[in-house]
Amino acid sequence: MDWWSPDVPPAETCVLGPVLLQHLRERPDAVYALFPDGTQWTYRDVWAAANTTARELQELGVSHGDRVLSWLPNGPDAIRVWFGANLLGAIYVPLNTAYRGGLLEHAIRLSEASVLLASPGLIERLGGLDVEGLRHVIAVEPIGELDHDQLPVTPDQDVQPWDPYAIIMTSGTTGPSKGVVCSYVQLATAAAVTFDDNFGPDDRYMINLPLFHVAGTICTYGALLCGGSISIVESFDTASFWDTIRATGTTHAMLMGVMASFLAKQPPSDRDRDHPLRRAGMVPVIDDVPGFSERFGVEIVTMFNMTEISVPLVSEANPTARGTCGKLRRGVHGRLVDEHDREVPTGEVGELILRTERPWAMNSGYWGMPDATARAWRNGWFHTGDAFRLDADGNYFFVDRMKDAIRRRGENISSVEVEAEILAHPAVREAAVVAVPSPHGEDDVLAVVAPVDGVDIDPAELLAALVDRLSHFMVPRYIRIMPELPRTSTNKIEKYLLRKEGVTADTWDRERAGIQVKAERFTHR
Repeated sequence: MDWWSPDVPPAETCVLGPVLLQHLRERPDAVYALFPDGTQWTYRDVWAAANTTARELQELGVSHGDRVLSWLPNGPDAIRVWFGANLLGAIYVPLNTAYRGGLLEHAIRLSEASVLLASPGLIERLGGLDVEGLRHVIAVEPIGELDHDQLPVTPDQDVQPWDPYAIIMTSGTTGPSKGVVCSYVQLATAAAVTFDDNFGPDDRYMINLPLFHVAGTICTYGALLCGGSISIVESFDTASFWDTIRATGTTHAMLMGVMASFLAKQPPSDRDRDHPLRRAGMVPVIDDVPGFSERFGVEIVTMFNMTEISVPLVSEANPTARGTCGKLRRGVHGRLVDEHDREVPTGEVGELILRTERPWAMNSGYWGMPDATARAWRNGWFHTGDAFRLDADGNYFFVDRMKDAIRRRGENISSVEVEAEILAHPAVREAAVVAVPSPHGEDDVLAVVAPVDGVDIDPAELLAALVDRLSHFMVPRYIRIMPELPRTSTNKIEKYLLRKEGVTADTWDRERAGIQVKAERFTHR
């Protein structure tokens, strides 16, 4: 299949069922997945697990086009629920394991799903939420012995390349989170661009990003399409990264956020090149990409992607343009425009808008949000909401978000959602959440609050309340208390002033106060 062709690829090259059955015929005993506890699944195993799960979902009444919520940490059960749903033509809707409270309720209600499969330790978070549309909440247990002799399930209608494989939740920026409708064509195209003919049956991709993020799904599916394998790890850890690469035989990986920076700052070792990793995506690039590549013997590429698109920007190997996100790939048209969609001159900052020559190669809209879909796709182009500049050589450089999203530790955070939880505190009259630079790269979260008249705000007490209401990565590091927040003549908070002032002398810092907020760990085997 020519993945750069403008044609829609046939189902047998991109839809899960036909692809998995072909591997079952051609390489049944080849390893597809290596899990953290040492368990391995061959292609025969992954088909058996997915097929069994599909039968269980079928018994619950799940059929083509139905949404199946998956609330599971990375591992065998997350894979089998995803693949099992897709075998029926159902739509996989993964939920972030850090979700709780209003964010969790919104995502469940938005999906309009009747079935939720979840890790037992997460289900108690549903208490008190309005999720009456869920008819089945299933506590997922390990699958046990696999039945390799079962007959394949039959979906009630053929699954097509343009059908959605998933609805991926992405953080809202000017309102609630949105569910991005992603087709098999979009997923397979993004995977092909990411792998770029550099990955084959003898290669293994490290999945150190969650399967509720598009980066995790792209690389997991890309390895499947190529007949290769994946190694799933619990999380990125600087100290053990290279030992894990060696132990798992990983040849490809994605280094997102601060991962590459942390690795580059480790003391040199005589084992820096003693590993099988040969190619890695680095997003964003560090300043000295050639130096990183030379030290570790790894080819580096960078790229730009969002849940809604299919990797439109990709660099050459070991890019030297500092801060580049790459150039437009084949099959994609891009423009940098002002607020009226007028193209800006080269070198000036504008919003990146995109369209592809291949139909269905980008998102199919936002689930249940026709107005948001129309705004994003206005004038026949998808509007990323991100500001870039373009140099004379065709390199794109990310400048800033044209919205109030915050990027912290690889997670996108909606300032609107954090503000809503802060405003729920009885002592807070008004709140604004903005990004401030982190010493580790990306952003830290600054919450600026004003108290209710006659009430004092204790930052530590406010933080403690937010820990129970927010995902760990959304909890602010900094809290600044002001008598009132700056506003425009139309009563809008002037966030640009708060960003400009940043962390002031009177800003409370939870890390300086010795308070750490960490993710809860959920394992499944």
